[in-house]
Amino acid sequence: MSLFSDPQWSEALNHLPDYLGNHVRVSVTALALGLAASFPLALIARNRPALRGILLGLASIVQTVPGLALLALFYPLMLALAALTLRWFGFGFSAFGFLPAVLALALYSMLPVMRNTITSLQGIDPALTEAARGVGMTPRQSLTMVELPLALPVIMAGIRTAAVWVIGTATLSTPIGQTSLGNYIFAGLQTQNWVFVLFGCIVAAVLAVVVDQLLALIESGLRVRSRIRVTVGLVIISALMAAALAPSFTRARPSYIVGAKTFTEQYVLAALIAQRLRAAGLPATTREGLGSNVIFEALVNGDIDVYVDYSGTLWANQFHNTGLAPREKLLADIKTMLARHNVTLLGELGFENAYALVMPKARADALNIHSIADLAAHAGTMSIAGDYEFFARPEWATLKKVYGLSFREQRQMQSNFMYAAVASGEVDVIAGYTSDGLIARYGLTVLDDSRHAIPPYDAIVLLAPRRAHDAKLRDALRPLLGNIDIDLMREANLRASGNGQSAAEIANWLWERISAGRAAR
Repeated sequence: MSLFSDPQWSEALNHLPDYLGNHVRVSVTALALGLAASFPLALIARNRPALRGILLGLASIVQTVPGLALLALFYPLMLALAALTLRWFGFGFSAFGFLPAVLALALYSMLPVMRNTITSLQGIDPALTEAARGVGMTPRQSLTMVELPLALPVIMAGIRTAAVWVIGTATLSTPIGQTSLGNYIFAGLQTQNWVFVLFGCIVAAVLAVVVDQLLALIESGLRVRSRIRVTVGLVIISALMAAALAPSFTRARPSYIVGAKTFTEQYVLAALIAQRLRAAGLPATTREGLGSNVIFEALVNGDIDVYVDYSGTLWANQFHNTGLAPREKLLADIKTMLARHNVTLLGELGFENAYALVMPKARADALNIHSIADLAAHAGTMSIAGDYEFFARPEWATLKKVYGLSFREQRQMQSNFMYAAVASGEVDVIAGYTSDGLIARYGLTVLDDSRHAIPPYDAIVLLAPRRAHDAKLRDALRPLLGNIDIDLMREANLRASGNGQSAAEIANWLWERISAGRAAR
């Protein structure tokens, strides 16, 4: 049997035109913008020591910022700028995905280009520039006809470095909504689909190496003054870019975009919603790996059309409420708050996925810990792990305040790795999810929140403002509402945790179970 007949490899290949095309598009645009900014700045600053020091210093500082953080910082910046332009000039723009990714990656590309340009121009033998002036050349003629041709090989080395950096860092643009080869990696990590992770890493590495070697061919051509090498390098790069970008430009944009957050359950539910829309004749695709705040703003601004959120997340994290209310009142209040953003709450799916403190059942029984209140007396000697959001969320602050929790150590890790960590004793307690099937697999227990510090987390379907009156969308999703109970969702999540099944396959299974349940009623 061929390797690529395996369902996971086949699915990875099916996504390649979309992911690779978008990755090339954002990388090329960012690199072009970075060159357009850094090259003139380098020329201006080369003979101005103070300005040169400032520019290189700022570019160096940018390099010290982790790539994911830099990309994430540009999203709220663009969001604020879009709001200002809408208020002042009557038009806005999308702050989601492409634009913040391009700007952040362009900044990332500037240091090697500026540094190599300045260094190469300063390294030219003064006798050559004096000779140029001696034959009557102006400073501009000396720069364009003597200095830049001599400096080009070193400048190209800087461009090579910038290109590799941009291509590699672009894989981190997935959480802000930019489709890239990072979609393989983020989706694979969440669903433990190691084929996706490996495939994404290999394609990104191959792309970076191929581009680097073609730029090296151009660099060597400039060094030995070979027009053939330069021409061949440029032609091949252009051909590869055209081949990678062609599917992105020729493929029609899907009418419906389904959003998903950064954990397994969201990938499965997004795949399920997309399948239901396609089954109803509505073209749909998914946009995965989005942070909680990013995905809500994307919905409000029409960058995605539908996604599943949780009542507790909206209540505490999005709308910054601190008090608690009964489930029905909380949902009614959330519906009112969503209406202020013209967002429609279509309905509940039928299960709750709340944050919960979880530990091994055997150890909890040994220590007589059955609730968070019981845990408080032992917390000072224990370590706790949570996902990347948890310790910055209002729920954690409320838990600490209500129960007086103070742990010896706090650790953050990938959400689906937490369960194995607590089961093996790497940490003592985790902030898990009540709908996660790994709780049962690892013999863990959920500690009772007797003081109700954590709000309800009903899974609810949200529609973008432009889809508020979309009858076809509503009809396609209505069979899901109220038909996914907690046991069914736990089993789906368990199937997605390293069992070799894709989110699409699990979504198919989930729909079969939903259909069977509806038929039985």
